[in-house]
Amino acid sequence: MIRLPYNFEPRDYQIPILSALDGGFKRVLWCVHRRAGKDLTVWNWVIKALATRKGICYYIFPTYSQAKKVIWNSQTKDGKSFLSFIPKELIAKKSEQDLSIFFKNGSFLQLVGSDNTDRIMGTAPSICVFSEAALQQSTAWNLVRPILTENDGVAIFISTPRGKNWFYDLYNMAKTNPLWYCERLSIEDTKAISKEVVEEELKAGMSEELVRQEFYVDFTGLVGSYYITLIDKMRLESRIGYVACDPSARVHTAWDLGIGDATAIIFFQVIGNEVHVIDSYEACGESLAHYANVLDKRGYLYGIHYAPHDIENRELATGLSRKDVARNLGVKFVTLPTLKVKFEDGIEITRGLCPRVWSDETKCLRRLKALENCRKEYDDNHETYKDKPVHDQFSHYADAYRYMSIAVKLLGRGEMGEAFEKHKNIVDNRRFRI
Repeated sequence: MIRLPYNFEPRDYQIPILSALDGGFKRVLWCVHRRAGKDLTVWNWVIKALATRKGICYYIFPTYSQAKKVIWNSQTKDGKSFLSFIPKELIAKKSEQDLSIFFKNGSFLQLVGSDNTDRIMGTAPSICVFSEAALQQSTAWNLVRPILTENDGVAIFISTPRGKNWFYDLYNMAKTNPLWYCERLSIEDTKAISKEVVEEELKAGMSEELVRQEFYVDFTGLVGSYYITLIDKMRLESRIGYVACDPSARVHTAWDLGIGDATAIIFFQVIGNEVHVIDSYEACGESLAHYANVLDKRGYLYGIHYAPHDIENRELATGLSRKDVARNLGVKFVTLPTLKVKFEDGIEITRGLCPRVWSDETKCLRRLKALENCRKEYDDNHETYKDKPVHDQFSHYADAYRYMSIAVKLLGRGEMGEAFEKHKNIVDNRRFRI
C-alpha cells in the first residue's frame, strides 16, 4: 500500500493549507515568502488528489520554461527531484516533450505556461494551480474560471507579492470571502528563515525593497517600481479619492496612442499649483473616431490635447498622419517634444509632479494601478535592471501619465500655453475640442 503524500513531511506552517484543501475548499490563495516550500507543498497535495480520484490538473507558471525549471527539472535542497514524489507504481506514462504525466487511474497532470493558454482550452480540468501567480496576468484564470465553476473544480494561487497588481486584488477579496482559504505568511510567521539570514542578504547587496517583498510579503515593496512609494504617499495624504471637475477650468488631456495596443487618455485640470486628474479612459483596437466620440460624451470644457511625437507619423496609404485625421474629427492635438525628452528625464519629471497631483480614485482606478505597477525590466543574464520599463497591460496609462507630466511642466514654462493660444480663437464652448 502506497502512503500519500509520498516521502513528504509538511512543516507546521504548511499543514493549514493542506488541511484546507483536504477539507473541501475550492478556492485557495497562499501568499508566502521566498524559500517556504510553496510549490513543494501544493505539488504533493495535487499528486495525492489525482491519485485518489480521477481528474485533470494544469499546473500553471508564467512561462513554459519556468514550469520546466521549477518543477520538471528541479530538486529540493536535500536532493529529491519533484517528480520523485510521484510513486512509480502510479505512473502510466510521462512525456518530457509537453511536461505531462498520465496516471494509471486515468488522471492527467501537465505543467504549462500562461503565455500559451491554448494548451488549456478545450479541456475540463478539475484542478488548476497558478504558481507565481503575481507574475502572471489574469487572462489564464479568466479562461479556466467558468470551467472550474462548472466542474466544481479547485483553483490554487501561490505566490510572493509583486506589487499591487491583480494578485493583490485577488488577495484582498479572498481574505474576507468565507468561500476562500486565504493565508499570508512572512518569515516572522513561519520562522523558516532567520532574521540573521535576511541581514546577510542585505549586506550582500539585496535591496530593502526586495527584502520586504520576498521575505516579508510586502505588496508595497515592488522591486524596480518607479512610482509605488509616491502613490502610497498620495494615499496617506488623502490626495486620492473624489476629485470633482472644476467647471470654470479647462480640462486638458494626455494620450498614449496605440494601434494594435491600447490607447489611454488622462483628463486633468491645472488648478493653481495643483494638478487634478479627474478622469481616464482606455480601449484597444478602436479608431480615432471612437475616441473623438468619447471626448464628446464627456462634455468637458477642453483645453489642450497632448500627444507624443508619433502622432505625426504618416500612413503610407493615405499620406495623412493621425494628427491630421484627428483634426478632421475636430480634435486638435499639440505634439509634445517627447523625442527631445529622454525617458529617464520623463520619469524624473513625473516623480517631481506627484506631490502636486490629486487623483479621482473611482474614475482613475486602473490608471493608479498602472502607476503602482510601472517598473524597470530585469535583465536575467546580467542580473541588473534595464533602463526601460516592462511593457505590459499597465504601460499605456503609465506612458500617458508621463506625457501629462511633461505637458504640465511645459505649461508652467508657457511653452504649451503659447500653442493653446494659437487655437483658442476658433470656438469656445463645452463641447468643442481644441
